[in-house]
Amino acid sequence: MDLYDVMRTTFACREWTDDSVSDDTLHRILDNARFAPNGGNRQGQHVIVVKDKDVRRQLVPLVREGTDIYMAQVAAGEAPWNSINPTSVDEPALRANDGPVTFPGVQGMVDAPVVLVVAVDLSVVASFDKYLERVGVISGASIYPLVWNILMAARNEGLGGVLTTYLADKEAQAQQVLGLPSNYAIAAMLPIGVPVKQLTKLRRNPVEDFVTIDSFDGDAFTIAN
Repeated sequence: MDLYDVMRTTFACREWTDDSVSDDTLHRILDNARFAPNGGNRQGQHVIVVKDKDVRRQLVPLVREGTDIYMAQVAAGEAPWNSINPTSVDEPALRANDGPVTFPGVQGMVDAPVVLVVAVDLSVVASFDKYLERVGVISGASIYPLVWNILMAARNEGLGGVLTTYLADKEAQAQQVLGLPSNYAIAAMLPIGVPVKQLTKLRRNPVEDFVTIDSFDGDAFTIAN
C-alpha cells in the first residue's frame, strides 16, 4: 500500500476473524517496525508476544478496576482518567467492587490471533518533563513511534489492531504475570488479526482545526484554494 493510504486507513480494530496470523507475517511486521525513532537510539523497547492462553487470561482481571472507572466517568459526561479535571465518580467504591470485567471487547482482545505487550526500559529514556508538576508524557516519545509502526505495518499486511493502555493501572501485577523487570513500563497491549470489517474512511478533524501559526490562538494554518 502507498504510505499515505496506510496512514489514512489504519483504524482501531477491535473485532477479528478466526484466521491465524503466521509467525512469518508477525516477524515481518516487527522487523520493519523496529526502525521507529527513539531517544538517543538507546532502543529500550521490549515486545512480548503473548501466545499462552493462560497468560492471556491472567491479564483480563487486571483491567477491571481501570475500565470500570473509565465507563463510569464516560457515563458522567467526563473525559475519563483525566489528570486535569477532578472526577465526580467514586473511584474507591468502583475499585472495591469485585465483579467481572464489563468493558466491551476486553475478552475478544485477549483472544485475538496476536497479542503483543510493548514495554520500555525507563532507565534508558530521556524524560525532559520529569520535574514538571503534571503527568509525564515525554518518555512516550521513545516507545509510541514503535507502537504506531507496528499498527501501520499490520495494516499494510491487511491486518488490523488497536492500541490499548488498560494494563497501566495494574502495571505491577502485569509485570509479574509477564516477568517484566520493574523498570520496564508497559506502554501498550496490541491485539492484532484479520479485521471482521476493513474500514477505509476515517473521520478526523481537518488540519485547520488544530494547527495554528506562531501561537495557540494564532491564525489557522491553511492553504489557498
